[in-house]
Amino acid sequence: MKFVSWNVNGLRAAIRKGFLDYFHEIDADFFAVQEIKLQEGQIDLELEGYHQFWNYAERKGYAGTAVFTKHEPLNAYYNFDHETVQPEGRLITLEYENFYFVTIYTPNSQRTLERLPIRLEWEEQFYDYIKKLDKIKPVILCGDLNVAHQEIDLRNYKSNHGNSGFTKEEREKMTRLLDNGFTDTLRYFYPQEEGLYTWWSYMKTVRERNIGWRIDYFIVSDRLRDNLRTANIHADIYGSDHCPIYLEIIDI
Repeated sequence: MKFVSWNVNGLRAAIRKGFLDYFHEIDADFFAVQEIKLQEGQIDLELEGYHQFWNYAERKGYAGTAVFTKHEPLNAYYNFDHETVQPEGRLITLEYENFYFVTIYTPNSQRTLERLPIRLEWEEQFYDYIKKLDKIKPVILCGDLNVAHQEIDLRNYKSNHGNSGFTKEEREKMTRLLDNGFTDTLRYFYPQEEGLYTWWSYMKTVRERNIGWRIDYFIVSDRLRDNLRTANIHADIYGSDHCPIYLEIIDI
């Protein structure tokens, strides 16, 4: 199965910039998008052969997630409690016979770290939720996690220590997850490779010089490691300040 995740920074804008060309070319089984920035009824997306699942933020033009999949799930959930809808549209869980597929858009701590407490509360809820799912069946998790885990995951790590997305607290939450039954799939294949980034500032020539951060991830339950075939970053695909990430898994 082929999986893609992409923070599109506004789906309607991304479509104007060639999103659908990439979508059809990659022909993924699961295609998750974050930061769709739209409300129900603001887009009519015809994707033949795909089931569509949307979680819109209550606030207009903000956050939100969606999943397009060839495989109809047993259930779809839109919050940690499986009963309500997440008000910022940050979570979608699709349940299948042998696994859960989860996409998330983790809250940003903001440049001044004013939302760091909210972020850390989210991290606690998220960790408990993923661990709960993992006890039932394996999890395939993807999305914009808004953290560069290690120094290798951003170009200018020395000047960014303590900044939003690279605080000790945020990085420790990621470490906890990976130390307790989960695998960062890209680092599974490329443990020491530098320059693998998924987000770049819109400042002039930043992306061309690859001055970026890796904040988008595919993370899976450890027991799926033997099923991993490949994990990649498609940095040559434009249309957002993030690029798509790709995962292929066999025999699930």
